[in-house]
Amino acid sequence: MIFSEKNINLNGELLDLKTPVVMGILNVTPDSFYSGSRNTSDKSIIQSAEKIISEGAKIIDIGGYSTRPNAEDISVEEEIRRITSALELIRKRFDNIFISIDTFRSAVARHAVNNFSVEIINDISGGNLDDMMFETIADLDVAYILMHSKGNPRTMQQLVDYDDVVAEVMAYFSKKIGQLQLLGVNDIIIDPGFGFAKTTEQNFILLQKLNYLKELNVPVLAGLSRKSMIYNTLDTTAESALTGTTAANMLALINGASILRVHDVKEAAETVKIYSEFIKAES
Repeated sequence: MIFSEKNINLNGELLDLKTPVVMGILNVTPDSFYSGSRNTSDKSIIQSAEKIISEGAKIIDIGGYSTRPNAEDISVEEEIRRITSALELIRKRFDNIFISIDTFRSAVARHAVNNFSVEIINDISGGNLDDMMFETIADLDVAYILMHSKGNPRTMQQLVDYDDVVAEVMAYFSKKIGQLQLLGVNDIIIDPGFGFAKTTEQNFILLQKLNYLKELNVPVLAGLSRKSMIYNTLDTTAESALTGTTAANMLALINGASILRVHDVKEAAETVKIYSEFIKAES
């Protein structure tokens, strides 16, 4: 199977990635690492969705389980309850947005797709935390974001030993893409997993060599927004890391990212616009 990096099929509608797109983060968790992304009421969910859409995102990524380091574990039932609340509100009010569910649990993925026609499953574990995830994605016939990580949110920061972080991430993706292909999964996006089982230095090495991932012939998602690699480098906090995030997002675009996953959609959309004009001028 030869994959096109220019289009992803989302329930029969093609998402054109010739120009990079923005995915806006909408967390329905009380403990996400960036306090500005937490939504725990119907009003805040609706307001956040409206803001994400009006500022130019093509995708809303809904998360009901915080995957920050040392995050609290919650049950499958609680995760489903959280995302269901958000999906009911968003599907009822907005019909011009693609929805991704940020989960590593196949039961949550199946619930979201079967009940709300969710177009994308965003799995931070790359199938490592649920043996049924790949088969479930194939059965549901949805797009899949395959992220690189090791361990789980409580152990990943101790699993940062690599001989060559870029080579190991490439090998991981090559193997996993092959497994998904054999199952008939046709729409795959890869995410190098900035901040997941990687040191700050390793994150920047991956960012510098992000274009290597283009050899895999699938779209690349960059999730850099307000992460520790940025705020630790700047000796600040997640709440004060917007400028650093914008700079990192531009580097990701220059190095081949097709999707930016962000907390701040307006700034990311403007970054894409400046990048696009830059590329146009080159040609």
